This record gives sequence, structure tokens and C-alpha cells, in this order.
Amino acid sequence: MMNQILFAGVIGLFLTLIGTPLLIKLLARKGYGQYIRDDGPREHHAKRGTPTMGGIAFILATLLAYFLSKVITGKPPTFSGLLVLGLMAGMGLVGFLDDYIKIVKRRSLGLRAKAKMAGQLIVGIGFAVLALQFADNRNNTPASTRLSFVQDFGWSIGPVLFVVWALFMILAMSNGVNLTDGLDGLATGAATMVFGAYTFIGVWQFQESCANAQTLTNPGACYEVRDPLDLAVVAAALMGSCFGFLWWNTSPAKIFMGDTGSLALGGALAGLAICSRTEILVALLGGLFVLITMSVVIQVGSFKLTGKRVFRMAPLQHHFELKGWSEVLVVVRFWIIQGMCVIVGLGLFYAGWAAKK
Repeated sequence: MMNQILFAGVIGLFLTLIGTPLLIKLLARKGYGQYIRDDGPREHHAKRGTPTMGGIAFILATLLAYFLSKVITGKPPTFSGLLVLGLMAGMGLVGFLDDYIKIVKRRSLGLRAKAKMAGQLIVGIGFAVLALQFADNRNNTPASTRLSFVQDFGWSIGPVLFVVWALFMILAMSNGVNLTDGLDGLATGAATMVFGAYTFIGVWQFQESCANAQTLTNPGACYEVRDPLDLAVVAAALMGSCFGFLWWNTSPAKIFMGDTGSLALGGALAGLAICSRTEILVALLGGLFVLITMSVVIQVGSFKLTGKRVFRMAPLQHHFELKGWSEVLVVVRFWIIQGMCVIVGLGLFYAGWAAKK
């Protein structure tokens, strides 16, 4: 059964490695180039015109990798896997419309704020509502109305509050990845690490599933997750696809993911967290996205309250660029921070299991 994970990761990697340059040529031929802000670091002006909307490459690669792994292994898709992929594709579509209007229609702001928010709300609410359906023979639905850290805890918050909570997570992670996507390869590399972590989490939850409690040494330490192995397949497909895309997206980038990619990746991260019952843990696993988002919140809040800026520029990565760090130096050091977040997050995940053994 683990072959699904291997196939999904390898196929996703292969498809983006060979597919992304084809997309680059197509986008360059049509003149779909990146708009660069004049108030940003001067070094970024050279990037003006670089093809964007590259998220199309890893979205399609992830979908193909997932379904081809099912065809090869003869295993059917699960509702949890399909919901996460649907959330990824839906958020990617909202981002694509935003990118398309920016680039093709030459409107720098893309979608109007209300239209963009409406699209994200429609996709997010659809995911949240459907995630509480499709119970299995253990009465587990893809999502739970209880909050979760390394697994569910506390009382049920009810379906209405769950939808609100799920929307908050989806919007927060999508905007976090979007804000991080400012330097070549930064968001792609960071997301690849988190998807690698979720591949491990899915495999571990499958091996320690309550459905297999009779084979465990301590059934009380098991996980009530509807489709943990298939969530690992989705995460592996995303990891492989992002890793292949990074070959073309790293400095100097030949293509940018655009809002198409950043919103899709954020949606996928939120979906994996919700369906694997690690909703709060994802804030640590994706710690770099949280850190960069908070830098924007602090900058805006400080300016509105005091009229002063805390950072030279927000998001945080541009602050260090303006301090004289090279782009590659910022990216590598931020990747190190993200790697440490993943290590600590996985350590806490394991500790939560070990404490019950």
C-alpha cells in the first residue's frame, strides 16, 4: 500500500521537471510576465516580465500524480484525498483569475478585493461543509468538529463554528504562503518541507490507526483519522510536484508561481491539517509562513498606531534584503528556519503519541 506514496511523489516530481519548461515557453510566448512593484528592492526590477502563473504546473502535476498512482496500484481515491485536492484546485482557480486579470488585462490589483474574498469563501465553505459528510464505518468524517493539535481534543465546537474555524485556517495559510512568495524559491522550498512532514504524519497515523487497534500494543494511543494513508499520498504528490517546480523556480527563477500557486499551496496545507487532525500543529510546521505573516501584521499595526515602521519593508524577507543580504542568503537562511520548524513540529507530534504509550 505504501507504493501509492512512492508513485505519487515520483510522478509529481517527473511531471513538473519536464512540464514546467513547456509552461514557461507557453507563458513567455503569450507575454504573461510578472509585474514588479517600484517600491520594492531595486534588484527585483530585473525580474519584471518573468513568466508567472507557474502554479498551474504543480497543481496539474499533483492531480495527475495522485490519480495515476491510483490507477497503477488499483486503489480507489478517498473522500479525504479528493476534498484536499478539490480545495487546492479551487483556491488555485481563484488565484489564477487574480493573476490573469493582473497580467492579461493589465490591471495591477487583479481581482477586486471583494471578488477575491468571495471566491475564497465559496471554495472554503464548500470544503468545510463537505468535510463533515461521508462518514466511514467507524463514523469518522474527513474533518472533525473538535479542535486538534497532534490529534482531536476538547469538546465539539459544532458545525457552524467549525466552518468559521476552517475558513480562518484556509485564509490564513493561503495568505501566509502568498506573502512568503516574494523571493525565488522561498515559498516553494518551504512548502516542500511541510508536505514532506505531512507525508510522514499520514504514514504514522495509518500505522497507528484506531481501525487497526487490535494489532497495536497500546490501542489508547491510536489515531481516529478517516483516510490517513491517502492524505500521505496527496502530501507526497504535492511534495514531489513542488520539488520539481523548485528546479525552475530557484534563483534565478525562470518562472514564478503567482497567486495561482500560492493560494493553492496554502489551501492544500490547511486541508491536510484539518483532515489529519493537526490544525494547530500546522502553525508550527509552517512556522515560516506564520512568521512572515506576523511581520506584516506588526508593520501595519505599528504604522497605524504610531506612524512608525518596525521593519524597513514588509514582508520580513524584504526587510533583510534592504539591510544588504543577498536574495540567495535570505532564502537559504529562511529555509533553515523552516526546516527547524518542521523538526520541532514532528518532534511534538511524536511526543504526543509517545506520551500515551
